[in-house]
Amino acid sequence: MYRWYTHAVPTARPRHQITETDDIAAALDLASERWPDEQRSDLMRRLIVTGARALSESPIERTLEIEAALQSLASLTDAYPPGYLDRLRADWERISP
Repeated sequence: MYRWYTHAVPTARPRHQITETDDIAAALDLASERWPDEQRSDLMRRLIVTGARALSESPIERTLEIEAALQSLASLTDAYPPGYLDRLRADWERISP
């Protein structure tokens, strides 16, 4: 069995090598939009950890989280007074050619 040669790296943990294929490059490009200041190797770690979290969450738990978020948004009905959209649209009509 081959092992990584790690004299300069202070770790006893296993190391992994991943080739940046087209699909992995696309995933890293997408991750760089979310975390723009990260190097690609750090993005790889973030993607792995984020993916593991997503996989560990059951679909039912995720659905319940989404429903709770929607309920929270639904409670914001008093954020805008009645007629707000009509007044906003009236302003648009005045400035459009």
